[in-house]
Amino acid sequence: MKKLIILDFDGTIADTRPVILNTFHRTLDAMHLPQHSDDEIAATIGLPLLKAFPVLHPMDEEMAALCTATYRRIFEDVNAEIGVPMFPHVADTLRQLHNQGCTLSIATSRGYKSVVDFIKGFHLDDIITFVIAAEDVKHAKPDAEPVIKTLKHYGMKAEDAVVIGDTHFDILMGRNAGCTTIGVSYGNGSRESLIEAGADMVVDDFAEICQ
Repeated sequence: MKKLIILDFDGTIADTRPVILNTFHRTLDAMHLPQHSDDEIAATIGLPLLKAFPVLHPMDEEMAALCTATYRRIFEDVNAEIGVPMFPHVADTLRQLHNQGCTLSIATSRGYKSVVDFIKGFHLDDIITFVIAAEDVKHAKPDAEPVIKTLKHYGMKAEDAVVIGDTHFDILMGRNAGCTTIGVSYGNGSRESLIEAGADMVVDDFAEICQ
């Protein structure tokens, strides 16, 4: 395994899909926008909210910002109602990787406070040492910037790192930075889309990463 592991959060570490879909539907209603199917909404997961909403409905930056603010307010209520679990074997595997000397970080399109709160709630804040969130970059996934910033933070090179994620956005981000990439098939992206994006490996269970 590489020295540095750069992890996506939504759909890779945690099963946020039910909460995200519910929040999107409520947000679209609150903003008096047309509804979309779960599949259409899920296809935007991995993008920053400011980019996701215009994919679903044409809008200017001001409207996208209003939708984003509304989403974040509603998300807190939906999260309290539904909750977000980690995927099977993620916590144990991350601790195993940490014990093997790997450095663990996150590159996510989620807001910083939200992802840090989740990490603390999952009791992973002692092993995940760096987070790049939506507000930390000018160019989000699939651009390489989140990975490049992470590499710079640790003083490592692309060949030292592996990017792990559940969507083609994650795989393309890693490839654009010159890193090895691993796709997880249990999240929001299909095995086919991960392979098409160029993933070096695709696993069905997070524990397979250590095998």
